[in-house]
Amino acid sequence: MKLKKQKRHRRSVAFFTTCYNFRAPFKILCDGTFIHHLLTNHITPADTAISNILGAPVKLFTTRCVIAELKSLGAACTDSLNVARDLAPARCDHEKRKSAVDCLTDVIGEKNSEHFFVASQDADLRKQLQEVPAVPLIYALRNALFLETPSPSQQQFAKSAEEERSHVSELELKMLLNMTKRSSTEDEAGDSAQADDVSTYNIIKDLKKDAARRNTDVNDRVQFKRKRAKGPNPLSCKKKKKENQKPVTKQESNENAESIRSRSKKRKRSRKQKIPTSATD
Repeated sequence: MKLKKQKRHRRSVAFFTTCYNFRAPFKILCDGTFIHHLLTNHITPADTAISNILGAPVKLFTTRCVIAELKSLGAACTDSLNVARDLAPARCDHEKRKSAVDCLTDVIGEKNSEHFFVASQDADLRKQLQEVPAVPLIYALRNALFLETPSPSQQQFAKSAEEERSHVSELELKMLLNMTKRSSTEDEAGDSAQADDVSTYNIIKDLKKDAARRNTDVNDRVQFKRKRAKGPNPLSCKKKKKENQKPVTKQESNENAESIRSRSKKRKRSRKQKIPTSATD
């Protein structure tokens, strides 16, 4: 799969997951044309091929009307009929057999409450389902599968839905009005209660003053602990010198220096050349 195609598919899948709450494993509703195309072009297994496009596991579905339509086509579609019978059945409440187009449109409905991806090779059916807000469409071209980008009507529906979510509904407005009325009544009651509290506070204050004059045990002032000055930070102070170390006197230092000098000096011996004695002597 090319990189541009993969990015386009990811964007469309992200659109449907965020705006219309699609969740993996995705449900793929297939018609007879799509199944027949997969078999003739050897796109097998179909679930892995579709999952590679969507980037998530999938589960394939079909309806009883689609199976009946494939059965009516005769021996040319026996293989696709056998494959369709192996797929999971989607709920189809039609007592009499309908065409695949009518059956799929009835199953999808107006809002696609079951969150189906529709896989079909019928261009007219895909155009019809593009007007439905939450229907992603899959089709095939030869050996490749494609996911259609969201139509302008689907994008416009998603924007309008977001705007409606941001605005306040009528029920929420009624709830807000009731809350404001209750808060206003509570504030009036609270003001009256606050006035009563002030009067009682003044009475208690006068009683405390009288008790202080009579030297009673009532304390009208709160006693707080005084903050004491703390010592300096030990990390910022210099380390104290140890007292055990005795100071070195000048005499001792001079004696040490003379001893070092005497050691360094070496005695130089003079070696005189010995004169060889003659044999006559």
